[in-house]
Amino acid sequence: MRATWKLHLLTAFLLLLLLSNGVGGEDWSGDYSKLSGIIIPGLASTQLRAWSILDCPYSPLDFNPLDLVWLDTTKLLSAVNCWLKCMLLDPHNQTDHPDCKSRPDSGLSAITELDPGYITGPLSSVWKEWVKWCIEFGIEANAIIAVPYDWRLSPAMLEERDLYFHKLKLTFETALKLRGGPSVVFAHSLGNHVFRYFLEWLKLEIAPKHYVKWLDDHIHAYFAVGAPLLGASETVKGTLSGLTFGLPISEGTARLMVNSFASSLWMMPFSKYCKAENKYWNHFSGGNMNKRGHHMYHCEEREFQMNFSGWPTNIINIEIPATRGYDAYPSVADMTETNFSSIECGIPTQLSFSAREIADGTFFKAIEDYDPDMKRILYQLKKLYHDDPVLNPLTPWERPPLKNIFCIYGTDLKTEVGYYFAPSGKPYPDNWIITDVIYEIEGSLVSRSGNVVEGNPGAASGDETVPYHSLSWCKNWLGPKVNITRSPQSEHDGSDVQEELNVEHHHEEDILPNMTRLPRVKYITYYEDSESIPGRRTAVWEIDKANHRNIVRSPVLMRELWLQMWHDIHPDAKSKFVTKAKRGPLRNEDCYWDYGKARCAWAEYCEYRYLFGDVHLGQSCRLKNSRADLLSHYL
Repeated sequence: MRATWKLHLLTAFLLLLLLSNGVGGEDWSGDYSKLSGIIIPGLASTQLRAWSILDCPYSPLDFNPLDLVWLDTTKLLSAVNCWLKCMLLDPHNQTDHPDCKSRPDSGLSAITELDPGYITGPLSSVWKEWVKWCIEFGIEANAIIAVPYDWRLSPAMLEERDLYFHKLKLTFETALKLRGGPSVVFAHSLGNHVFRYFLEWLKLEIAPKHYVKWLDDHIHAYFAVGAPLLGASETVKGTLSGLTFGLPISEGTARLMVNSFASSLWMMPFSKYCKAENKYWNHFSGGNMNKRGHHMYHCEEREFQMNFSGWPTNIINIEIPATRGYDAYPSVADMTETNFSSIECGIPTQLSFSAREIADGTFFKAIEDYDPDMKRILYQLKKLYHDDPVLNPLTPWERPPLKNIFCIYGTDLKTEVGYYFAPSGKPYPDNWIITDVIYEIEGSLVSRSGNVVEGNPGAASGDETVPYHSLSWCKNWLGPKVNITRSPQSEHDGSDVQEELNVEHHHEEDILPNMTRLPRVKYITYYEDSESIPGRRTAVWEIDKANHRNIVRSPVLMRELWLQMWHDIHPDAKSKFVTKAKRGPLRNEDCYWDYGKARCAWAEYCEYRYLFGDVHLGQSCRLKNSRADLLSHYL
């Protein structure tokens, strides 16, 4: 009996000794030098470089190994056919063009500016301002890690061709070993889907009892920025008529290019009421398919009882021509020779499709006889998404089992949510034309012509690219009691801060704060929950008028991220989240000259201090105190 007691005592002592030495990744707390930041960029936000030698006829510019492909506007303008060869993928097996192949660049330089140059650099800047903030606040060079990927590929092909998720797992483990602490994940747009797939893939790589521990040891917080959690309507627009990304190419050319990428289906809109079976448990039980060999996909009764799959409106309204087959899209010359008197009852039929009917392939099947690209899309949809061995990405995402999650997005911008298509009379790929667009804006639906459209608009609108309905899905990750704070985006003294505590929240229902807004003032609304899941925090930040593509360059977002991280790592922090009571300048750039008072604004923080080379009064306004002293106000 005494021997057993001594054994227990020895075991407890050894366990205490191990914990005191930081085993399990807990010893990093309070020392931000041990944290790492891992950036997962969004769609088209990683440079692609040539890995071939391609001679371009009729152009002085050729493609050589390591030449920029995405994005080199000079070569795009002078040799567009060569450029397309380096961008296109085989639509069926996602292999490279026989004449040229491209691969993603590596390192931070791959995501800071897509097309470096005096003029093109600022226009194609993505994460450059983010990195500058990190440098200004003293973050070490090896603490910020970019994980670029080939954004043209489906998730399964990312792993099959590039072992991307194996490498991502190794990146987290290397960061922990190198710096001694967990990582903070910053994902933007499609990067959030990539991170979701990684978390599901990881379940199949790690023993179930070690999965959550691995996450706790390696990931301190996840910042989901502009996440299209239920997809984006604009993706369907690109599939049918093409998205040019602002490049000097035609929409038809853009459609040919983008539709060769399997990733074009990754952000398709889908219903929040339809889910696939749990492939994690089926992997271990060996029964992940039904008798017909297909993965199970089922919808709740609400999907069929409510309109529009829970979206504001139907995503697609399309006229189906009377003529079937590819002859439905003759050339203009062919049309002049057509004997219209021989066509009887040739009135087009208009059909409408919801988000569910897009995600399950019903829409693409319906127009298969009228568009030669639909067979390819149906093939990719089934093989690379519905039958994916890890995850069907076109299903709602529940809160991942991470310690700290911050979901951040822009609101109240005019955002496309639905489209009207009709045959254009032109051959493929220009065979569809958009006849009308439905927008959501500030709680209402309007058409391109300005008419009000019936539907189910949300309380706000989206970020100009992703609808509010999709962005705000992460509010379902909050618990039944939520604290809400609304404050101005600009520096403030706290006089216009509004707060509501313990607001009731029902799952799958939006949270509408009873707060006022001053005209012409942009706000941030914070929804915070640190009680519903012990040891876990969830927050949602809605930033007024923040554009989807530019949100990662927003000084307001970077300020809030930095304050929250400073709060998290500081041993004297008294609350679960950083205070919103006031916001003062944190950088010299935040100080400016107040011409009305003939002094530097924010006299508590800023002072006039001329340095040689200053060309105006505002430039000579600088911070009084060190940044550490300034940050102490936010504990």
